[in-house]
Amino acid sequence: MAFVSFAAIPPAVLADEALTGPKALSRAFRDAARQATPSVVTVVAYGQVDDPDETPRLLAPSPAEPMPRTRPDGDGESLRATGLGSGVVLSADGTVVTNNHVIAGADKVIVRLQDGRELTAGEVHGDSDNDIATLRLEVGDVELQAIELGDSDALEIGDWVLAIGSPFRLEATVSAGIISAKGRTLDRIRRGSLLQTDAAINPGNSGGALIDLDGRLVGINTAIATRNGSYQGIGFAIPIAQARWVADELLHHGRVRRAALGIRLAELNASVAARLDLPVGLGVLVYQVIKDSAAEKGGIQPLDVILEFAGTRVREPIELQNAVERMPIGSTQQVKVYRKGEEVELEIVLAPLDDPTQVPAEEQEAEDGGDAEAGEEAEAGEEAEAGEEAEAGEEAEAGEDEGAADQGQASGDGRS
Repeated sequence: MAFVSFAAIPPAVLADEALTGPKALSRAFRDAARQATPSVVTVVAYGQVDDPDETPRLLAPSPAEPMPRTRPDGDGESLRATGLGSGVVLSADGTVVTNNHVIAGADKVIVRLQDGRELTAGEVHGDSDNDIATLRLEVGDVELQAIELGDSDALEIGDWVLAIGSPFRLEATVSAGIISAKGRTLDRIRRGSLLQTDAAINPGNSGGALIDLDGRLVGINTAIATRNGSYQGIGFAIPIAQARWVADELLHHGRVRRAALGIRLAELNASVAARLDLPVGLGVLVYQVIKDSAAEKGGIQPLDVILEFAGTRVREPIELQNAVERMPIGSTQQVKVYRKGEEVELEIVLAPLDDPTQVPAEEQEAEDGGDAEAGEEAEAGEEAEAGEEAEAGEEAEAGEDEGAADQGQASGDGRS
């Protein structure tokens, strides 16, 4: 039997092993958490009206009481604490992003910093379709630390991530996991796709940060799939590329303006492709074209297969929706479709979501366009199912309160 004396191993070798072994991962977690945690705050909403059909929003007692259970409103009356979540500081001047369901309907929103100081949100805007909200804090002489933004588009399945927030009112809690999947959808979040992670997310994490190992923000934690109301290994986060675009719209316009084509879409899965004698995954099937819409005026026809939008290859309805809705309303975009064995190049002037038949003048953005999209939800019937519904448990409540976890029902229904 041979014995190795560690005293004989040069210090440089031991240092190299520390940088590449298990300690290296521990150090990466520690450094990333240290960098990002000061930018994650606790958000408490006051005065939201209870929905009798939903779980009561009243915050349950907790030994880690972060804030008073009541606050005075402008008239001296007391407001009840009704919603608890987390938020992330985007800019040192007081811009915070969180989930819309955390603050929806609140009469007052208070943000608690890591050092215990509290700030009032003077301006609050939310978008229920993406479940993103922005807060403008009255900072005074308080110095805030803005988080560094990462690249959510560059994430791959298996990448390590950390979730930071205030689960069960335990502030600055950090949990670790990986990116489990990309491009997920939830019934209660109508627009955009989500990241799936197994990093622990619980009540109070909503609106908190999902960061990479460089401490950069890659997602906003928003929901879990659960049968018991708490963490069961499946959580969801809004990619920062999507959340930042929504936040910019809310900050500059008070609402989210989305562009649209005016079509109903279906995923070209094996069943649909076989019936239409098309290759599986060739592109996105146009199931229906709305009369007088931007798509019809631009020449898109039913049963066209959209191959590219604005020079980007698309294979799933959610990809097309994400690409279209962020383009300026009134802009002209190149669309390549497959039709009867040939590729056809088209030019489409994008319309607003709320009325895809109101096509603005070319290259002129419609300031009053409202919301927009790549089309409506794809209703292609049984033969054009965009995917199977992935039941994650019982029907999930969307609320983020102390009494009920953020929950969602995962579904791959080919929304557009």
